Amino acid sequence: MTTDVVTLAMGGGGKETNELIDTIFKKHFSNPDLTADDAAVLDFPAGKLAFTTDGFIVSPVDFPGGNIGKISICGTVNDLSCMGAVPMFLSCAFVIEEGFPVAKLDEIAAAMEKTAKEAGIRIVAGDTKVAGKGQVDGVFITTTGIGRVMDGVHTAGSSARPGDVVIVTGDIGRHGCAILLARNQFDITAEKLTSDCAPLAGTVQSMLAATKNIHVIRDATRGGVGTVLYEIAHQSSVGIVLNQKDIPVSGEVNGVCGMLGLEPLYLACEGRMVVFAPEQEAPAILDALHKGPYSGNAAVIGRVVADHAGKVIVNTEIGSQTMLPQPGGELLPRIC
Repeated sequence: MTTDVVTLAMGGGGKETNELIDTIFKKHFSNPDLTADDAAVLDFPAGKLAFTTDGFIVSPVDFPGGNIGKISICGTVNDLSCMGAVPMFLSCAFVIEEGFPVAKLDEIAAAMEKTAKEAGIRIVAGDTKVAGKGQVDGVFITTTGIGRVMDGVHTAGSSARPGDVVIVTGDIGRHGCAILLARNQFDITAEKLTSDCAPLAGTVQSMLAATKNIHVIRDATRGGVGTVLYEIAHQSSVGIVLNQKDIPVSGEVNGVCGMLGLEPLYLACEGRMVVFAPEQEAPAILDALHKGPYSGNAAVIGRVVADHAGKVIVNTEIGSQTMLPQPGGELLPRIC
């Protein structure tokens, strides 16, 4: 590269654009399906497809446990996986602020390369735009993914049934806390606290190898587990009862929440899923999860009931019951 920062010329479609693509993106994204044409032409097996798109605005772009590049792959891979799909192909579009460091862009692309390889998905097409100084906060990324839905899998937010158990695949609230502390707005340090950001294709495939009798899989991103539970309760017209003592929360997250008055159930996760399945399937699902790299402390945290449809009730640790407040307004911290 002739400069160490991104320039407006790099978004103009000429020599500088090609230099940026060759130096950064082709270096990290090269694979047999990556195209230099206007659209990738792909061989695809017969069957149902899952298709998703997502935009990523992360401040700061680096955080303990990842960066915007890693999270852009994880977010799309995990959305496909929630529908029981094996992730296959992905496109990505960058909007980069003039003056953004080229070395930082290289780190972001390297994280995308590493995460896509782990998830088994190929980056096949993309687009690059450069915005003027101040028009973009560093870099924005949009990714679109396609996967093949596994045979015999039918997951949907409207499929929860009374008698289902509610499983979380790990301790909650890590990403929201990590982002909050990375902004240095509070005089709080938690050296061991890192984001849970992770690609969960393998996690979902291990559950579905144990049993395909799973009704709902949802990743708990913006709004966290609590928001997911309310979404499912409304979509399926059921009630949900949680046991507070069974909800896994790390000591670091509990400490931060205690100091700032935050509710862990409403803190974002980027490597955790909420699973609804018949109670008899729970042992097999948990056994599969406990063997995985990102779900060692998966747990049953509640069950689905026919009463109080659309509401989430919590059995507290002191033996009382309370209704989990329904999310609304601006959830804090705002992560994107």
